[in-house]
Amino acid sequence: MKQNLVIIPTYNECENIADIIQAVMELPSLFDVLIVDDSSPDGTAKIVENLMNTQFSGRLFLEVRKEKDGLGRAYIHGFKWAMLHNYQFIYEMDADFSHNPKDLERLYATLNQPNVEMVVGSRYSNGVNVINWDMKRVLLSFFASKYVQIITGIPIHDTTAGFVGYKRIIFEKLDLEAIHSIGYGFQVEMKYRVWAKGFNIVEVPIIFTDRTKGQSKMHGGIIKEAAFGVLRLKMMNMFGKL
Repeated sequence: MKQNLVIIPTYNECENIADIIQAVMELPSLFDVLIVDDSSPDGTAKIVENLMNTQFSGRLFLEVRKEKDGLGRAYIHGFKWAMLHNYQFIYEMDADFSHNPKDLERLYATLNQPNVEMVVGSRYSNGVNVINWDMKRVLLSFFASKYVQIITGIPIHDTTAGFVGYKRIIFEKLDLEAIHSIGYGFQVEMKYRVWAKGFNIVEVPIIFTDRTKGQSKMHGGIIKEAAFGVLRLKMMNMFGKL
């Protein structure tokens, strides 16, 4: 069975994609990379194809989806691919260096422990560790995670985090087709479903640095989906329909 796969969803990340792939490939531990690209018009997939053919054959992979239908669907596509190709540890990471690739080593070390099924690279488990966000955005993100904690009871400080590692067993037990959220609410829903199944989740403190290249995908609809999605998840769990 293969060990580590990092899934990176992309849409118009031509400015970052080559550098983030290079940074992951240079880590001491062996991490394969799957790029799930939503048919970026800026040529992101072409850059990945070139790297696959010239530098990282057998370690870099590309799946191009025909339509852009949300972060959640892109990750689910990647999870299914990872299971089909027999990976043991599967990670989510952004393409824009907001997640430091070097922190993958810390997530891997934690996930490699026998009593850990999921690891979260957390901005809020040890204070507030966010760089280059304005105060409004920091407060919105921080209190969104607190809101999720209060409503659901989930013991995680950073419920909206997108830097996450999973053991394979989670996807063997979880019904991926039942996941409803397609935007950033997906991050909350995944953590809640994993926790509700009784898996052990551990947070590892990281420093989150906002992107310096490319355009942010954050918008108001994402926050709305996450806020109302939490209430729906709580009700579903209460009535045994999760």
